Amino acid sequence: MITHGHQEPPSVDVVLPCLDEAEALPWVLDRMPPGYRAVVADNGSRDGSARIARERGAVVVDVPRRGYGSAVHAGLLAADADVVCVCDADASLDPAQLPDLVAQLTAGRADLVLGRRRPTSPRAWPPHARLGNAVVARRLRRRGVRVHDLGPMRAARRADLLGLPVTDQRFGYPLELLLRAAQAGWRIVETDVDYHPRVGRSKVTGTPLGTARTVRDMTAALASLR
Repeated sequence: MITHGHQEPPSVDVVLPCLDEAEALPWVLDRMPPGYRAVVADNGSRDGSARIARERGAVVVDVPRRGYGSAVHAGLLAADADVVCVCDADASLDPAQLPDLVAQLTAGRADLVLGRRRPTSPRAWPPHARLGNAVVARRLRRRGVRVHDLGPMRAARRADLLGLPVTDQRFGYPLELLLRAAQAGWRIVETDVDYHPRVGRSKVTGTPLGTARTVRDMTAALASLR
């Protein structure tokens, strides 16, 4: 763990929500930048993900309550670094790019930095999933949240994140996080990150029907938030 010295960069914890990502985790953990500690929030994996994470030196938090938001929140509670990043554990995003996000934060240019996904191949982001993301992002912009992607890679200060009144424990967590951050007057900045084909099938938007349901449910969730 990097210490908080005058000349030292801030310590960084990386929360990795995880559900059956044994195949992807070795690559993800091996790509962690020096000084960045992986906190794997295991959401009930049955494929040995937790064991693999521990063998590679990650902190593992068992999260029995299913849901993306539940896993992220448990990871935030387990983290103790000043700066916390969140990144998917499916190898679709490269942890080696996290310092680019953290630099925006620590330079004082933003309170929340989002990785705006740029697909590296057509397989990385199927058209139906990309369209669904664009629809929800457009509706967020109508609410005053100037973002183009609800990307799962982000960086912020841990204390600030824990201070936001985010209650969604499932897939609506990123949506509510962005809305609450904007309501709190946070400066939200996007920076481009590579988006690779994930290892395994998406648990949310793996099919056009799944994407349609997600957009429907997120739209309803957004309408309910004030």
